[in-house]
Amino acid sequence: MTDQVIIGLLNPGDMGAAVGRCLTAAGYTVLWASAGRSEETATRAASAGLQDAGTARQLADRADIIASICPPHAALDVAWAVHGFTGLYLDANAIAPDTAREVAQLITGSGGSYVDGGIIGPPPVRPGTTRLYLSGEEAGRIVSLFTGTALDPRIAAGPATAASAVKMAYASWTKGTSAMLLAARALAKSQGVEEALLAEWALSQPQLAEQSERAAQAAVTKGWRWTAEMEEIAHSMAEAGLPDGFHQAAAEIYRRCPRVPGAAASPGVLSDVLKAVTHET
Repeated sequence: MTDQVIIGLLNPGDMGAAVGRCLTAAGYTVLWASAGRSEETATRAASAGLQDAGTARQLADRADIIASICPPHAALDVAWAVHGFTGLYLDANAIAPDTAREVAQLITGSGGSYVDGGIIGPPPVRPGTTRLYLSGEEAGRIVSLFTGTALDPRIAAGPATAASAVKMAYASWTKGTSAMLLAARALAKSQGVEEALLAEWALSQPQLAEQSERAAQAAVTKGWRWTAEMEEIAHSMAEAGLPDGFHQAAAEIYRRCPRVPGAAASPGVLSDVLKAVTHET
């Protein structure tokens, strides 16, 4: 019975709340920890049907399974917040396999079990859009939670951190090339040849003008999370003996981008991003 399994969710941002809603819709009791969280987060949690456990420690005391879905720079801190948890811990963050091993050691070192995860796609609100890759000996337990929900669970064959490796390889292209596209357009603008570049794109790469607009919109709303994700990808590349400079540079592009919540509809976003990227005043 689903009501016999209690799941803790740390922390319900846009992605986490949508994942939590998948679980509550399937009949599971899902807890979250309101301590130190914003009113906006509380509203998302309530909308997803999550129950407030108070603190991360109180959540860990009650939960059988904990899912960590947070910005990548916080993955280790979130694991530390429930250090001593002896249930099953799912880390579904965009982190390097090496970082995933650190999280795993925190959990298994005190008697818990660990499953590695990586989410690809938007917040899951309907089937067919979003995959949760999973790896590790107990990945099947997480698969059973999400089977039949809007989030498609898939086992990634390979080592215990295979799911993180899939996420890193995938995002190295999708988000890495978006940063490169912004850098290319910023270079053209800084040299006074943006119109010439756009004219050439219209002839040979007609999709890139609109793609750079979308990249700018994503950068101002989500780039603050992608900075750390690019750094994790760079770490992954270096660990594999590959050059890490591509994604260190991508991290710097996102670091320079302004953070403007809700700016996706603003017509001036691209211009603001290009100015910020080139440090133009």
